[in-house]
Amino acid sequence: MLYGKENRDEAEFLEPIFGSESEQVDLPKYKLAQKSIEPRVAYQLVQDEMLDEGNARLNLATFCQTYMEPEAVKLMSQTLEKNAIDKSEYPRTTEIENRCVNMIADLWNASEKEKFMGTSTIGSSEACMLGGMAMKFSWRKRAEKLGLDINAKKPNLVISSGYQVCWEKFCVYWDIEMREVPMDKEHMSINLDKVIDYVDEYTIGVVGIMGITYTGRYDDIKALDNLIEEYNKQTDYKVYIHVDAASGGLYAPFVEPELEWDFRLKNVISINTSGHKYGLVYPGVGWVLWRDKKYLPEELIFKVSYLGGELPTMAINFSHSASQLIGQYYNFVRYGFDGYKAIHERTHKVAMFLAKEIEKTGMFEIMNDGSQLPIVCYKLKEDSNRGWNLYDLADHLLMKGWQVPAYPLPKNLENEIIQRLVIRADFGMNMAFNYVQDMQEAIEALNKAHILYHEEPENKTYGFTH
Repeated sequence: MLYGKENRDEAEFLEPIFGSESEQVDLPKYKLAQKSIEPRVAYQLVQDEMLDEGNARLNLATFCQTYMEPEAVKLMSQTLEKNAIDKSEYPRTTEIENRCVNMIADLWNASEKEKFMGTSTIGSSEACMLGGMAMKFSWRKRAEKLGLDINAKKPNLVISSGYQVCWEKFCVYWDIEMREVPMDKEHMSINLDKVIDYVDEYTIGVVGIMGITYTGRYDDIKALDNLIEEYNKQTDYKVYIHVDAASGGLYAPFVEPELEWDFRLKNVISINTSGHKYGLVYPGVGWVLWRDKKYLPEELIFKVSYLGGELPTMAINFSHSASQLIGQYYNFVRYGFDGYKAIHERTHKVAMFLAKEIEKTGMFEIMNDGSQLPIVCYKLKEDSNRGWNLYDLADHLLMKGWQVPAYPLPKNLENEIIQRLVIRADFGMNMAFNYVQDMQEAIEALNKAHILYHEEPENKTYGFTH
C-alpha cells in the first residue's frame, strides 16, 4: 500500500488522556473551571476520583442491591430520561407502575373485597413518610369526630427502639412524639409485653418492623395485631398498624409465605418496602400500599393530567427518573415468583452457612443467624486475655476490601457491640468461603499483633448508615 499526506487537524483530539492539558493541573473542585474539556477526559477524571472508594460488592453494611443483570442495566439506561410523574407523556410507564403495585398487593395478600391503593416512591424512606402522614391525617379525623381536643397534646407514634432513622425524621418533620418501646436481650424486636403501655388516644398508629435494621429480626406482627384488636375492643380511639417492611416485604413472601404479617391481618392498614433491597433493584425505588382507599385521606391525594383525564397521585418527591421502577418491573417479569424464591432461598443458605462458620471459631456469640432475613449478627464472647475488639476486626477486614460495620445496639443495649453481615443476592457461596478465610486470617493477625488499635473501649459506629 502507498500512503499520502493526511489531514492532521484532528490530532489534538486524539492525544493521550494522561498527556492532556487537563492532567497537568489540579482542576478546581469547588467552583466551575473556566473552560470545557473533552468528554473522554472528563470521564477519566471523574472515574479516577473514585478509584480508592470501596467496592460495593464487598460492602456488607448495606441492604441496597449491588448487582443487576446487563439486560436490566441496559433497559434502565435507556429510560433515564423518562420523568415518572409525567403520566400523560409516558402512559406505558404509568401502566408499568400500576402493574407493579398490583403484583406487590397480590404478594401481600390484599383482599379482593377491599380496594387497595399504592404507589412507587424514592425508596422506603419516602414510603414511610407517606404511610406516617396517612396515619396522622386519619387519626386527626377520627379524634375530631370523637370530640378529642387534638391540640391538647402532641400526637404520638409507637415503634420499637430498633427503628430506622427515617421514622425519627418523620416525627420531627410532622411534629409527632416518638414513643420508643425499648429492646432488651429477651426482646430483640418489639416488646409485646409492654407495647400497649405506650398507646393512648393520641396515638396515630403503631409501627411493626419486618426486618429490624440493627439485627435483621422480624417483629411478631401477628401477635401485635392480636394485641391491637383487643385494645380496639375497649376504646373508641382505634389504633392501627403500619408495617415497615423495607427489607422483609419482598423477601418474606417468597421464603416464608405462610408467615402472617401482611394484609391478612385485620389491623395492618399500610405497608412499605424497598424495591432496592430484596426487590433486587439498584437504589432509588420503594413502594407503599394501603389495604383500602378509606385508609388514605383524600387531602393527601393530588390529581395530575393523564390522557385527557386525571390520575390520583401521592408523593413527596415529584420529578424523578422512571428507570428504577422500570428496573423493578423487569425483575418481576424476568424472575417471576419461582425466580425470586430461588434467589432468596440461596441467599438464606449462604447466611446460615456464614453464621455456623463464625460460631465455629468459638470466639463469637451469634445474635442473629439469618433464619429470617439473611442478616448475620454476632458479638465477641467475654475474654480477658483478648487484646482486640470488633472495631479492630472491622479495620483488618477492610484491609481485604470487606466493609463490615461494628456498632452499638439501640437504647438500653448500647453497651452491646456487634458486627452485622448483610447477605444479598450477589453474595454467593464462593464469596462466603472467601470471607470466612479472610476473617480467620484477620483474627490470627490480631491475636499476634503487638500494637492495640483501640486500647480504650469506646462505643462508636463504623459505616452503619443503612
